[in-house]
Amino acid sequence: MKLIVGLGNPGSEYAGTRHNMGFMAIDKFADMANGSFDRSMFKGVYGMIKNSSLGEDVIIAKPETYMNFSGEFVQQFMAYFKISPDDLIVVFDDMALKEGQIRLREGGSSGGQKGMQNIIDLLGTDKIKRIRIGIGEPAHGAIDWVLGKPSGESLEKIEEGTTNAARAIRDAIKMGFNKTMSLYNGGGRHG
Repeated sequence: MKLIVGLGNPGSEYAGTRHNMGFMAIDKFADMANGSFDRSMFKGVYGMIKNSSLGEDVIIAKPETYMNFSGEFVQQFMAYFKISPDDLIVVFDDMALKEGQIRLREGGSSGGQKGMQNIIDLLGTDKIKRIRIGIGEPAHGAIDWVLGKPSGESLEKIEEGTTNAARAIRDAIKMGFNKTMSLYNGGGRHG
């Protein structure tokens, strides 16, 4: 069973902010796969997608802790459901990528993303599959940037990025992470 976790901050004041790209992407994936976040546990919401066209059962989840404590939810959830780090995919925003660009990686550092760093710290491994969605680098004020709501062309790029990330989640489950990585890391748009 795969666990797909989208990262973000809970609450309506954070909805649509750059830091919530993980939430936006996993919501789009849930819509594609006819899933919903209809259960809650360990300070998070989740849903089960069973007998789907994906080929295996999938759990989709969103921590309801703040971003920097995402690992608390992920660690408890994985222990309860006996999910291996090999079966985890984390989706989150990344300032190091251009707006809307996505990048898949099988492991490595958090790149300074504190939610991902907390997951790495609490799971004790950096060998965690991840889908990063670019939000671009601010001219100044990183906190204001990540907690800001994009508009205009920025919003269009981020909408495309979250849609591509949702498709990458689907494809990673259906055809494996390695193959999906080679398809999406070219930077183009995917159907």
